[in-house]
Amino acid sequence: MQCAEDHQTVLVVVQPVGIVPEDQFFKIYKRIASVSQVIIRESQRLLIRYRHHYLPENNEWGDFQTHRKVVGLISITTCATSKEWPQTAERFHGQKEVYSATLYDSRLLVFGLSGEITEQQRTDVAFYPSFEECSDVEKRVEDFVESIYIVLESKRLDRATDKSGDKIPLLCVPFEKKDFVGLDTDSRHYKKRCQGRMRKHVGDLCLQAGMLQDALVHYHMAVELLRGVNDFLWLGAALEGLCSASVIFHYPGGTAGKMMGRKQSISQPLDAGKRHRAGALTTNGISADTSTEIGRAKNCLSPEDIIEKYKEAISYYGKYKNAGVIELEACVKAVRVLAIQKRAREASDFLQNAVYINLGQLSEEEKIQRYSILSELYELIGFHRKSAFFKRVAAMQCVAPTIPEPGWRACYKLLLETLPGYSLSLDPKDFSKGTHRGWAAVQMRLLHELVYASRRMGNPALSVRHLSFLLQTMLDFLSDQEKKEVTQSLENYTSKCPGGMEIITLPDGLKLPPVPFTKLPIVRSVKLLNLPVSLRPHKVKGLLGQNISNASPFIYSPIIMHNRGEERCKKIGKSNYDFSEDHGGFCRGLLTSGVEFESLPAALSLPAESGLYPVTLVGVPRTAGNITVNGYHTSVFGVTSDCLLDGLPGVKTSGCLVEVIPALPRLQLQTSLPRSAYTPHPMSKEELSTSVSVQLFNGETQQLTITLENIGSEDIETLELTSKIVSTKEKVFGEFLSWELDEALSHLPLKPGQSVTLTVNIKVKLDFSGQENLLQDLNDDGISVTGLPISSPLRQVLKPRAETKPVGSESSKAEYKGHGKTLEAVLNFKYSGGAGKVESYYRELSLGVHVDVEPSVFFTRVSTLPATSTRHCHLLLDIFNPTEHELTVRAKNNQDLVLHASECQRMAIQVDKFDFESLPQPDQESVRFSNPKQLEEERQHLFHAAVLNHAHPSLRRCGEASVEGVLNQLVLEHLQLAPLQWDVLVNKKPCDCDVIADCKVGDAVSLEVKLTNRSKNSVGPLALNVVPYQDYQNGVQNYDLEDGVTFIGSNTFYIDTVKPNESTVCEGALLFLYTGDFYLNIKFQDDSAGRELPLAWFTLPSVHIRALDTPPQAGA
Repeated sequence: MQCAEDHQTVLVVVQPVGIVPEDQFFKIYKRIASVSQVIIRESQRLLIRYRHHYLPENNEWGDFQTHRKVVGLISITTCATSKEWPQTAERFHGQKEVYSATLYDSRLLVFGLSGEITEQQRTDVAFYPSFEECSDVEKRVEDFVESIYIVLESKRLDRATDKSGDKIPLLCVPFEKKDFVGLDTDSRHYKKRCQGRMRKHVGDLCLQAGMLQDALVHYHMAVELLRGVNDFLWLGAALEGLCSASVIFHYPGGTAGKMMGRKQSISQPLDAGKRHRAGALTTNGISADTSTEIGRAKNCLSPEDIIEKYKEAISYYGKYKNAGVIELEACVKAVRVLAIQKRAREASDFLQNAVYINLGQLSEEEKIQRYSILSELYELIGFHRKSAFFKRVAAMQCVAPTIPEPGWRACYKLLLETLPGYSLSLDPKDFSKGTHRGWAAVQMRLLHELVYASRRMGNPALSVRHLSFLLQTMLDFLSDQEKKEVTQSLENYTSKCPGGMEIITLPDGLKLPPVPFTKLPIVRSVKLLNLPVSLRPHKVKGLLGQNISNASPFIYSPIIMHNRGEERCKKIGKSNYDFSEDHGGFCRGLLTSGVEFESLPAALSLPAESGLYPVTLVGVPRTAGNITVNGYHTSVFGVTSDCLLDGLPGVKTSGCLVEVIPALPRLQLQTSLPRSAYTPHPMSKEELSTSVSVQLFNGETQQLTITLENIGSEDIETLELTSKIVSTKEKVFGEFLSWELDEALSHLPLKPGQSVTLTVNIKVKLDFSGQENLLQDLNDDGISVTGLPISSPLRQVLKPRAETKPVGSESSKAEYKGHGKTLEAVLNFKYSGGAGKVESYYRELSLGVHVDVEPSVFFTRVSTLPATSTRHCHLLLDIFNPTEHELTVRAKNNQDLVLHASECQRMAIQVDKFDFESLPQPDQESVRFSNPKQLEEERQHLFHAAVLNHAHPSLRRCGEASVEGVLNQLVLEHLQLAPLQWDVLVNKKPCDCDVIADCKVGDAVSLEVKLTNRSKNSVGPLALNVVPYQDYQNGVQNYDLEDGVTFIGSNTFYIDTVKPNESTVCEGALLFLYTGDFYLNIKFQDDSAGRELPLAWFTLPSVHIRALDTPPQAGA
């Protein structure tokens, strides 16, 4: 579209002749167009306007405005041989004929021809060997322009000095010629019209010739003449010429927004020397004194008058429907001037008028050009949204239904140019912060049109990018239905062309940045998680270096993942997401910088409006060093996105630093017991690698087989195993967990893929004592005694056995049966190896053990029988079966005791007495139980001797019950081995309460009494009396045995002083005179030494001797 300064230019058309490569043509065209002004004789200049396409119809308006007239023609052609030259010359001649009515001069540039023809000296033809060898093109163009100036100057002088008087021709526009047929050419009105139009024409020639002052004079005179005859079309042209000359004077830099190659420093000096030119018209129409005083100051319009004259000219043009193009161009020229004057509102009035100008039947190309020009002008005056509107109309015009081949590329290009006007950019970063700018509905419509245009262009990648941009930036403004439609469209596009993060470069150089889906899903928070406890490396205490980075509290170590053979280290990020529509499966990973890192994908499918949803992302570093987590990777609706944390509005962190240590092995364990969901309190579930659970009866033992497998890439060089009982209020007797680690350690170092088996014994041994309310219900009545021989004298101190009666009330039994307990412990495996071991790192693997302990048997009462032996004692145990199954109890050297459900019976167990220096006082009982180091060895000996095996035949399960924790202070005193140890030997054989010594009637029986002093002081002297008697087992004892037993020697033994840790032996003999069971009661004589010591120290075993008949002699 034209501007005011175009009035001072001459029009030269540059066109190809024949077949010329397009790129070569425009290369030469640009060189020709660079000659935009030529200095003539150092005082004049000529401005040239080049066009490579110009309609011949426009040339018919050359008389109306001479800058529309084609005065020069430059043709470019290729000619390979001289045979083609005649045809080429003929084409050139035909081309000149098109513009012959207005052409001043022409040139033909021939490329590729050589030979005799090129040696011809022709001014209108220039020969060049090739497009590259044409260095003087610009010089030839300058010569050509000079020739045009000569013709222009001659025509100007010819018209200016025309003295034909009444013979001035009438200049017409094309549509006027038929209207002037038959007019009276002799009328005064006709002559003034002819004279006014000619002065306007001479003004145009003066303006083209560079004589601005003369042009102003002629335009003024033409205005006066034409106004008088109401020649409104030409009056408008004269006013427009006056405005153009004034604009050129006031704004030498131009109004088109660029200099167009013209320089102010050239125009003014050249114009200053044109104060008086030969042949200038006077006031009577022939000559005029166009001095400076009369010139610029008087004839040039002021900036305000320029706009007024433009308005007047446009109003005159509006009277003629065939002058629509002239009117439109005048509006455009006025708008450009107003833009320089910063009068945007008035400029918009001119443009609004231009919108409604009827231009008749325009071609589609002309319509596009019209709307594009309107858009540019609105942009020029700062009306960006209106500019974008007309640019979009032009884009839609490119693909109008009436066009056989719609120009989708042109449409797309124009749509891109509308984006700034609607506050849109193709960079999603512009929409990440602050409030939304622009009208979202219009922006969405425009983006949809971009998507459609790019699809019709055959560029699905562009469609995906624009649709992704729409979804990312306009998500908050889409309705649920629109979201569904957009996402379905996106999935359809990405099925053919997946979207990515690459930058798309358009043919014109515009770059479309990637569109990461930071809102699909919406990230609410990002948190760096620590490794699971089983994978977390630990630094050996005391070796923690000072060079370890404290930028992050999380330490990560390379590990080996399942079925992978490289070093790996887990690093986990956690995000919360808020979804507003259905998301298909989307693959996720981490974006990192630093050492080599492999991000493990995670597939996920989320429903619409799922709310906050935690997602854990895992990755594996390959080498030691530092890693920075910068963002995450998604694939949503077929579009892959790299979302950086610093680009997320709701996330404050911009990256997380992680330290990666050298590789450590990785241990995996499998157990023979089933896994459990129990977590020992106060440990968390994350702290345990796995947990096992088992249900055992109290006293039962279970073997746990653990298989340790090296699933890492490093050798396991060290292995330690520890255990800890957690969260129990129960006292555990013995070792709850026990193992032998030597066998497993013998397999170290454990290579990757190898395994080793370890057996751990789970032994449940809690308190077997019963409850208080049950003890109150028990008494000696009805309690059967098991474990004593029928002939034992201990039977006499027990009441006769009666029928077993139920034990306790129903409530007591129910409470007893439900008395289950829980034991929990943690096995901790500490292992290391490889490069991580060199850096003093190790790993820990924890196994939780949960045992539900069911009651097996209870000792509701424990007591002892009176001592009948110095080395042995009998424990009386009231045993209760709290289970619902039959129970068999077995003790060493005792017969089995069968207990039915909820049944209680009494059992006597012979145990060895134990030795200790002194019994603790009752007030020390708590100390004794809490720290029993002093008594531990002897007590353990007692407890092992008093172990009962119990079995559930129906369940095929068995265990051991111990009296540990059941014995009270009194019972312990009875179980004490006295410091004075007495041994009685009959016929050199030890004799105790339950041992019967056999002898023959009439044979001498040796009797030895041995005293061992284990006290700290000397003992003695002492005297012992041996008294024989018979027990008839009915409560009657016979001590009158003078006729049945006789002593060989004295029946009194005397013992001298016995020092500590020494012993002494007294010997004697006796003779039994008849058969029977005899007992020996060994008593101490009352003396001062004996009274000083406790009576329990002088308890000797009861001796039972059975005298038998002498076998008859042979032959008697």
